[in-house]
Amino acid sequence: MDSILSLSNSPIIELHSVSKQFGDRMAVDNLDLEVPARTCFGLLGPNGAGKTTTLRMIYGVTQPSSGTILVFGMDISRNSRAVRARLGVTLQQNVLIEALSPKENLRVFGRYHLLHEPELSRRAEELIDFLELRSHADVPVKRLSGGFQRRLAIALSLINGPELLILDEPTTGLDPAVRLALWSRIRELRASGTTVLVTTHYMDEAQRLCDRVAIVSAGKVIRAGAPAELIAALAAETIELDCSIEEEAALLNGFAADAQCLRIGQRVMIYLEDPSGLIDHIRRRDQGDRRPIIVRPTNLEDVYLSLTGTSLEGGS
Repeated sequence: MDSILSLSNSPIIELHSVSKQFGDRMAVDNLDLEVPARTCFGLLGPNGAGKTTTLRMIYGVTQPSSGTILVFGMDISRNSRAVRARLGVTLQQNVLIEALSPKENLRVFGRYHLLHEPELSRRAEELIDFLELRSHADVPVKRLSGGFQRRLAIALSLINGPELLILDEPTTGLDPAVRLALWSRIRELRASGTTVLVTTHYMDEAQRLCDRVAIVSAGKVIRAGAPAELIAALAAETIELDCSIEEEAALLNGFAADAQCLRIGQRVMIYLEDPSGLIDHIRRRDQGDRRPIIVRPTNLEDVYLSLTGTSLEGGS
């Protein structure tokens, strides 16, 4: 890492008043964003929030309609080749040569990045081990499972030893065991000094991986910060119960006026520092224990729901 930016927590990515319009649709709307170096930063939001468009502008494939994007301190619109030489990208859709094996794919991508022997072979072998591809290193990609193909896609984005790794929905569609394995590799990369920018709609993923997150809705950042700080600002505990609107008014009357409540369908979520008094209150109003009540720690999805009233499940 020869960049001064890479050796500090100065922003490695800066977006200043960035907008992107497609016809009449504003995909990204006057976005300001900073990603500190040597961190894992999550860009969170549902389908149509502008996450993928923002990533495409950051790595220079899509030009902003207005605003400025700096990566490694360079304006991406004037220095796209220099920037791309120092970053790796894993897209939502894997870009693989299906007739070739993982080892052959890595060598092809390495040559694209102007790697030569013996460095090319060394890097390919390291990544085969790092992404646990050894057992299938010589199998044609078209015969690999989705999990192995995703591991290979991430390996290809690391072949040039990037300072910045961009992952667009890296674990969508993968089984839990493969997701956990990829989380472990991402943590190792971040610990080694690589900056990771990830989009995801899995809140447990963002909460466990990211040092900081930005929650995006309709092309705007509506809240940003460390996951633990965002959660603490909402409440320590969450109560969940099912009830009608009329029942809600009766059950909570005179008790939870200062608590933040959110209704999604029949489910009501109430955010409190100490839920014990409210639970007793609901039981008395409810005349017994007939209504199931869930009490759990508040999480990052609660933060998103409280800000937007919509679920993150269902896309990017």
